[in-house]
Order: sequence, then C-alpha cells, then structure tokens
Amino acid sequence: MASTEASPVRPSILVVDDDVGVRESFEAVLAKDYDLVFATQGPEALRILSSRDVNLVLLDIRMPGMDGIEVLRRIKELNEQADVIVVTAVKSLKTAVEAIKLGAFDYITKPFDIHEILALIKRVVEKQELVKEVMYLRSEVARDHRFEDLVGRNVRMQEIYTLITRIADNNATVLLSGESGTGKEVLARALHQQSHRGQRPFVAVNCAAIPAELLESELFGHEKGAFTGAIATIYYRLNVVPITLPPLRQRRDDIPLLVEHFIAKYDREFNRKVKGFSAGATAALYQYDWPGNVRELENVIERAVALAQSETVSLRELPLDISILGPETIEHIQKSGLSLREARNHFEKQYILNILEKVQWNQTEAARILGLHRNTLLWKVQRLGIDSRPHALTA
Repeated sequence: MASTEASPVRPSILVVDDDVGVRESFEAVLAKDYDLVFATQGPEALRILSSRDVNLVLLDIRMPGMDGIEVLRRIKELNEQADVIVVTAVKSLKTAVEAIKLGAFDYITKPFDIHEILALIKRVVEKQELVKEVMYLRSEVARDHRFEDLVGRNVRMQEIYTLITRIADNNATVLLSGESGTGKEVLARALHQQSHRGQRPFVAVNCAAIPAELLESELFGHEKGAFTGAIATIYYRLNVVPITLPPLRQRRDDIPLLVEHFIAKYDREFNRKVKGFSAGATAALYQYDWPGNVRELENVIERAVALAQSETVSLRELPLDISILGPETIEHIQKSGLSLREARNHFEKQYILNILEKVQWNQTEAARILGLHRNTLLWKVQRLGIDSRPHALTA
C-alpha cells in the first residue's frame, strides 16, 4: 500500500557555469539532496530566476559575455534577499571580495573541496529556515497580540478598535486626536503594526522640537495657494479618517481592566506579586478625575507596584491627591441633597477612613497626620461609624 505522507520539499539550487565539467561535478555532489537547475550564461540564469524561486545560486565569476559580478548585481536587483555563493579561481580572490561587498553570501575557490561546499550550502539552508521561523513567529505574535496595549471594553473604545481593524490594510490617512495621555501614540503604533508597513520602522516625531515656521511644511506639506494645484490646506489633506480618543474620565468602566493590565506589566518588570487594590484604594481610583488620563493611571500603578508591601495595594501606596475626595464625589454629595452637616460628616468619615488605611490603621500615626489627639480620633471613629473590625487599631 502506497504511503500517503507527503515528501519533504527539497531545497533548489541554480548552478551558473559555462564549464560542463564543473556542472557535472556539482550534479554528482548535490543531486542526492537538492533539486538542481543549470544555466551556462548570465542572461539565461536571470531568466530562470525571474520565473521561479530557488534557495541558492552557485555563480561562476569568469563567464563569457556577462561576467559573474554583473550577474550578481542583476540578481540582487531582482531579489535583494537572494543567497548567492560565488565560485572563483584562486587568482580571482580580489573579484570574490568585490562579490561579497555586493551581497554574496560567501565564495569558494576552484578546485573546490566537496566537504567545504556541502557545509557551506548547509549553512545557507539553515539560515533560510531560521529566517522563515522568525518571520512565522513574528506573524503569530502580531496576530495574537494585535491590540495588546489597547485595553478597554468601553463602547467608544470598542468602536475605535473596530475602525482601525478596517482601515489598517489601506493607505487612508488617519488623524488621531485627544487629550494628553489618552493613548494616541499607542493607538498609532497598533495601527502601524497591522498595516502593510508593519515590518518598517515606526517613526514618532516630537513636534515641539520643530520650529513653528517649519512645522507646517515639514508635517503637513503645502498650504492652499502655495503653488499651482495647491488647492487644499496644512490640515484637511490629513483629516481623512479622524479618530478622537476619549479621556479616561469618560471611560471609567475601563479602569479595572487598565489597572489589571498595568499591575501584570509591572509585576513582570519589577518581579513583584501584586494581585490587586484594596477596597478603599479601588474607590479612590474610581472617584479621581484623571487629568493625565491613561498615562497618569499607568504612572500611579507603576509607583504602587514598586512600593507595595503586600499583595494588595492600599491607599498608602497612592498619592494624596488621589486618595482624598475629588470633584465628582463632591458633586455626587451635592446631588444627594445632603445638608451641610451631613456632607461634612460624609467627607470627614471618608477622609479619616482614607488616612487610617493609608497608615495601616495605626491610630497614633493617623492622629498625627490629622492633627488630632489619639483619643479624639477614637471618638470620631466611633461617632462616624467607621468599622475597624477588619483591621486592629494599633498604637
């Protein structure tokens, strides 16, 4: 019964040499393991290369008509990544060096050693297999982590992710806008990675470093009326697909995901094992207005992970301006219709609770920060109904 397994594809080699004896020698040595194609002149070799793929070219330097150096130059014009081993006489070593400068993989001299040529060809094939593997792995990583740094389930963010997926494979100009720290460069990098230019460098330009009088022409081209045919302005030529990223205060539902993402990132970077935030710290993250947006949140998480003394980040690892009440909480109190006394008690309770958690419920330290006597603090804790049972008050 015939085997149904497919035979492995053998590497192909194009031998270019006008000497029939040399061609026969290569055939005797290589035909067992490689598919061979022969050409006696440069133009014939170029026709073969333009119509089929080969893994390697064994190219004689001294041939009538078009010599090997010119053939090599033409091969590199057809395919810059083509691997070529030049074959030269001992007296032509200077020419061989020139061939290496033009991009040849290596050279061998006539009469060549069988073991030398086999080892050299094996190196070429192994290099090509490694390049294929790297390219495959890169494509897999790019596919599995297309939006690795774009975190969010907010409706607006999901719309943005869908949009950049649709436009990534065309040449439409995209104009990203949004407040500082909303993630414009992160989004631009993701868009670049998914485009057909993904293997080329991503260039970020610091516009503040370019003189104002040069910025318009450098980045936006000409202004309307600058010359014949200049009929559109520095801005509307770019504003083809506008995308505006929302500030973090308008996508608070993404804060838990972002916190989880940044904790994992800095756990790896700092070799820590932080798992999350305490209830008080989490509430503080929600109520804060985040004027610096996602960038500010990342900086806070980085600092918190670096300073955390346990697996749970508490209020004492957060900056004071985040751990105290923010404007949105005050607005919520106003909308609740509380009296001044009730609002004051609410604020006092939250503020004392924040300070107690910040100092790990050390009453002496909390009283010092609050400017109170320790007994006064204990009285306020009791009067305001602050539950201290989960944490033992310590002196």
